[in-house]
Amino acid sequence: MTTQQSATAEDSTRPASATAAAEPAAVPRIALVGVHGFGERHLANLARLEEAGALELVAVADPRPPAEGRLADSVAVFDDLTQLLAADPGVDVVILATPIQTHAPLALAALSAGKDVYVEKPPVASLAQFQEVLAAAEAAGRLVQVGFQSLGSHALPAIRSLVESGGIGDVLGLSAKGQWVRSKAYFKRSRWAGKRSLDGIDVVDGVATNALAHAVATALHMAGAHTLADVRSVETDLYRAHGTQSDDTSIIRVRTTGGTTLLCALTLCAPEQQHPSVTVHCTRGEITFFYTEDEVVISTPDSERRETFGRMDLLENLLNARSTDAPLLCSLADTGAFTTVLEAIRTSPAPQPISADHITWEGGGDDAHPVVHGIGPLIERAAKAQATFAELGVPWARELPPARTFTLDGKAVAGYQDGSRIRAVSSPRPYLHQVRTLAGTVVTDHQPLDHVWHLGAGVALQDVDGINFWGGRTYTREAGQYVWRPDHGSITSTGTPVEDLAARSGARDGRLQETLSWNGPDGAPILVENRTWTWSGVSSSAWRLSLDFALSPASDRPVNLGSPGSNGRLEGGYGGFFWRLPNCDGATVWTPAGAGETKVHGSVTPWLAWAGKFPDGDATLVFVAAEGSTDPWFVRVDGYPGVGQSLAWDTPVIAEPGTPVQRSITVFVADGILGTADIQALINRQGTRS
Repeated sequence: MTTQQSATAEDSTRPASATAAAEPAAVPRIALVGVHGFGERHLANLARLEEAGALELVAVADPRPPAEGRLADSVAVFDDLTQLLAADPGVDVVILATPIQTHAPLALAALSAGKDVYVEKPPVASLAQFQEVLAAAEAAGRLVQVGFQSLGSHALPAIRSLVESGGIGDVLGLSAKGQWVRSKAYFKRSRWAGKRSLDGIDVVDGVATNALAHAVATALHMAGAHTLADVRSVETDLYRAHGTQSDDTSIIRVRTTGGTTLLCALTLCAPEQQHPSVTVHCTRGEITFFYTEDEVVISTPDSERRETFGRMDLLENLLNARSTDAPLLCSLADTGAFTTVLEAIRTSPAPQPISADHITWEGGGDDAHPVVHGIGPLIERAAKAQATFAELGVPWARELPPARTFTLDGKAVAGYQDGSRIRAVSSPRPYLHQVRTLAGTVVTDHQPLDHVWHLGAGVALQDVDGINFWGGRTYTREAGQYVWRPDHGSITSTGTPVEDLAARSGARDGRLQETLSWNGPDGAPILVENRTWTWSGVSSSAWRLSLDFALSPASDRPVNLGSPGSNGRLEGGYGGFFWRLPNCDGATVWTPAGAGETKVHGSVTPWLAWAGKFPDGDATLVFVAAEGSTDPWFVRVDGYPGVGQSLAWDTPVIAEPGTPVQRSITVFVADGILGTADIQALINRQGTRS
């Protein structure tokens, strides 16, 4: 959903007409609607403030009256807000701690009666309700504070000052992470719990709108998104493990009108509860705010610093705002950005159930709670890549079809991704994923947690006239290390790729040819690439994939093609063709000249083989260099599984106008574990190219 909407009432936390209202009483008189559940916390806070002489609790309303002796005899008790307002006990502020679907109508009633309002989160259940309550507050000249208590933390202005000072570099993006545990009993506590709607009325309960709504609201605040006008777009990816209507495991991605991307990765199905957090990812480090603890952790490559802050109670802030010019810390108007997220969730398709194969239930009876397999690393990976579960290809997530599919005999063997879903600092580019053996074993990975800019099988370079087309940090000779720079390019198609053979039903081979533009951060073309993929069957258990690419300057000037190795990093000459593999048990890698990472990395041989047990089964990949190639193999086994052929190992390569830099490679994708004799026979029988 994309929202570009503003409301004039959002320009101020206190309506202009409020100055015309009667002066508030010296000691504000408070009514609490809803005394059970979260209302119990309000009662405790009211008792604290009343003892300090800051207010007087004069009335409560709840269809279930509080326990005898819970309130002072002077506190009037009513069944509902209508009764309370009709009795007119001289209330100045109404606190609403009631079910979500009642917030808007009760707020409207209180505002109509001339009361200031404190409403629990989420303040409303739809964008239409938000606009109605906002207009009512403006018309009545009253204040509405929303109970996102984390926004009272003194950590927030401290974080804002640090970011604005540039002390931790430029902002790359923000992420909110929440891993909580919620049992069956949690969703049985009330009729509305776990509901998207109830009796035809919007509720919009869910992990992002209620349970971990503070994570979303705090992250939006830290991203500078407060009002409706601050949000450019919201994308949702909603799932559930519980038998509820609402989502309990979701990704929310927000892009602000200021150009910031915020990724919220949230679940109520973790193996154990953790403190939720919001992280500002910067070029020199990270600032992580554990908002339930008011703790800030500042991490850089050289150090880590922790600091705990105090917090302003939002009811106290509302009382101060009534008597002074102090702004509300969480006015209704400033929850416009959050309401935009809620509206996107409300109007999204129903959350997709997570298959039972990917869930383990722990505990028994009403204490039972689901644990989504591997959810912790998935939350981390999504936050780091700014990607949804679907975009990561999580097996229980919605399937996102590739731009194209390579097939053999009607069987999919590779997905062609156009890179349009990849974040900017990962250098978006076309690549192949998932590449499969004929038996279906997946032998590529993309956006893995260790290097989220690694994208399947394709072509990438970290230094093209100083522009990074690899993704992630850039290694520079000047720094002698990897640094974040605003230097990321993108690779896009310049037209419709030319396909033949692949589209034929039952074809045993296929071909995809396209022209690509390598564009700098400003969109200006740097290189033009002609790329051709060809694929064909070899046997009942193996097939062949070949890649040809030619890089030419987009202008009449030469273009320098380099790598970390050509910029001074020892044996760091990756770039050119690269294949990221998934995790592989018992991996072995060898060439005709030796075996093991240390023997094959940096070697120049006719072929290199990788074999092992992948998550879906055993497989062998055989990378065959073009005849006469002098490009060294780039190989990683221990740190992460990857194979490449280095275009600029330790010396730059120059692409001259009229003289493109051309490379070719062939990969045999085979089921099972092949030996050297099998590989040699395979190569000899097929030849490196047809």
